[in-house]
Amino acid sequence: LMQMRDLSNSHDHLVRFVGVCREHFDNPTMILTEYCPKGSLMDVLQDERVKLDWVFQCNLMNDIIKAGSFMNALQIGMRHIHSSKLRSHGNLTSSNCLVDARFAVKIGDFGLPSFRSSLGEGRLSSEPCEGEMTHAFYEKKLWCAPELLRQKNPPKEGTQKGDIYSFGIIMQEIMLREGPFFVKDDDSMMAKGILRKDRRKEMMSRFLEEVQRLMSECWQEDPIQRPDFNHLFSHVRKFLGRDKTLVDNLLGRMQKIVSNLETIVDKRTEELRKEKEKSDMLLYRMLPSSIADQLKSDQRVQAEKFDCVTIYFSDIVGFTALVHKMKPMEVVTLLDDLYKMFDQIIDEFDVYKVETIGDAYMLVSGLPRRNGSEHVKEISRSALGILRGVAGFKIRGRPDEVLKIRIGIHSGECAAGVVGETMPRYCLFGDTVNIASRMESTGDAMKIHVSEDSYNLLEPSGNFKLEYREPIFVKVNTKMKTYWLIEETNVP
Repeated sequence: LMQMRDLSNSHDHLVRFVGVCREHFDNPTMILTEYCPKGSLMDVLQDERVKLDWVFQCNLMNDIIKAGSFMNALQIGMRHIHSSKLRSHGNLTSSNCLVDARFAVKIGDFGLPSFRSSLGEGRLSSEPCEGEMTHAFYEKKLWCAPELLRQKNPPKEGTQKGDIYSFGIIMQEIMLREGPFFVKDDDSMMAKGILRKDRRKEMMSRFLEEVQRLMSECWQEDPIQRPDFNHLFSHVRKFLGRDKTLVDNLLGRMQKIVSNLETIVDKRTEELRKEKEKSDMLLYRMLPSSIADQLKSDQRVQAEKFDCVTIYFSDIVGFTALVHKMKPMEVVTLLDDLYKMFDQIIDEFDVYKVETIGDAYMLVSGLPRRNGSEHVKEISRSALGILRGVAGFKIRGRPDEVLKIRIGIHSGECAAGVVGETMPRYCLFGDTVNIASRMESTGDAMKIHVSEDSYNLLEPSGNFKLEYREPIFVKVNTKMKTYWLIEETNVP
């Protein structure tokens, strides 16, 4: 037992032997070894979630070889079973090759042949024991060398050349990720029949030439012609292309993955930036940019008073009668075409589109960004541009219909702030809003109705032509002088 412990602790690719446990002579004896969380190599190969590329497969084989071959005494970690007093494994199968958390293969179930035989683990008997399932017995023999199968009482400890044959079977399992002697589209052969029929040639054509040659050497009928693990080690290292461990390979794959991820992240970041630009653009169309920025940064938008701004209202003359003659989708198309034209016109001016309700269109200048006394000029120019646009506007599908609008403008103080959370709106409050609406409703078709306050701000510039109109009631018992905005005389 001490010898087993020393041997297993001397190599990284041998399952560490802990000891033997037996509470009572009537109780079964248990062999305690290192725990490998990934299970056996057979379990890993049968797990479809585990992806094995060529280098990964070669590293698995290399780990097995390093645990079963002798390089030289100076190479640390290369002590192994064949150079020890054990001389051979005797039961090398994929179920006895265990995989640790780092996907390193470790050889288990070696040594103590007499002890394991007494526990019913003698694998080299030529016939099944009484009560042992025949299929299970022969299935265990699929890794066994033919010369050992032919012996009535094969050696319990096996032979080195028998281990080479077993390794050849494990190579086939690793390359195909199937059981021993697997041939596609032929699952009718039982384990006993496989042992009595040479299936190797049917499989050999499925591998690379180098792998075929190596497996053929391991499967030689004459044990003397089989290679040793030194020979196998050098050939598998050629497959790998350079001296690297599975961890090296995994690190290389991780570096490639990281590089690919960086490319993907850069691409996704650029896509995210573009989508953010789109969402910001949409938000800035719904709210003033300064207000939108405050909302995006989770700041509370405080209501604000503005001493003087200019507000614009317009609506379609005879809209109700026009709607009665149109289908709902025609109405939607009409308003969409009309307001798209309005939006293109006002983009040239320092105005903010507050809202559209039905056929009503509302603009303001001077808030939320103050612009001195320019607000009345900006609104006046916008109104003149919209009026010219409507004069040439054609209703789709109704070329004979003539569209007309009324426009009203007023200047004064007002308050503004964001109302609501689910669908926040930037709203204006005060008499200025009401009077501007009154200017529109009391105006004439295809004319711009201007209040006295707006006239007083606009007239000193000398750039606009206005005509006086008789006073009108804007409130009960309250009259106001009003004017018609005709044109801009000195276009900048």
